[in-house]
Amino acid sequence: MSVDLFAGISVSDYPAAIGWYEKLFGRPAAFSPNDVESVWQVAEHRYVYVEHRPAHAGHGMVTLFTGDFDELVAGIAARGLTPAREETYENGVRKTTYIDADGNEISFGGAPL
Repeated sequence: MSVDLFAGISVSDYPAAIGWYEKLFGRPAAFSPNDVESVWQVAEHRYVYVEHRPAHAGHGMVTLFTGDFDELVAGIAARGLTPAREETYENGVRKTTYIDADGNEISFGGAPL
């Protein structure tokens, strides 16, 4: 089965959110299909998009598991974002969570050291 994944995040202040997500992902959006939506490609056929939907803002939860966890988290820190939570589970899996201005949680997971 071939699948493209689009994970959506609703925000209340679209221009501010675009700046924050550019820092989080380390680059501008891959494309913006309209005036209220921007899309970042996080892997082949996998996307996270931000959409101006104030009534729904703040309830998003997205976790991306990555093979370059330490490099990714260091890059985000270098761009000025601080994680809200850093966890290590009993099996050694690591998870770092960032929270945007609306309260949406975007987490990155990584394999045990």
